[in-house]
Amino acid sequence: MRSAEIYRNGVLVGKLTESNNRTYEFKYDSGYFTDNSKPAISLTLPKNQPVHNCEYLFPFFYNMLSEGTNRTVQQRQLKIDENDFFGLLLATAQYDTIGAVTIKPIV
Repeated sequence: MRSAEIYRNGVLVGKLTESNNRTYEFKYDSGYFTDNSKPAISLTLPKNQPVHNCEYLFPFFYNMLSEGTNRTVQQRQLKIDENDFFGLLLATAQYDTIGAVTIKPIV
């Protein structure tokens, strides 16, 4: 099982977990979830429930990954399997992402 903390503009939003059978859970941090002034992390992960489950990496997080040649280069340099999208997300979305969301692996 692997997990990561999800931040939006430096504020902890929740935790993303990959189970051993490659299913995924996103759980809002309780303080973030109850604060009505804070927006949902995405439209596909609304704050109408604290926990979301999916049989594949949530599209919101999958779309944070590089595409094409850039992804191939990252996977080769980081020695990450081409089907390990969660591993690639953990390795590449910690600092310099396009949006306000960053991902910090929990070790």
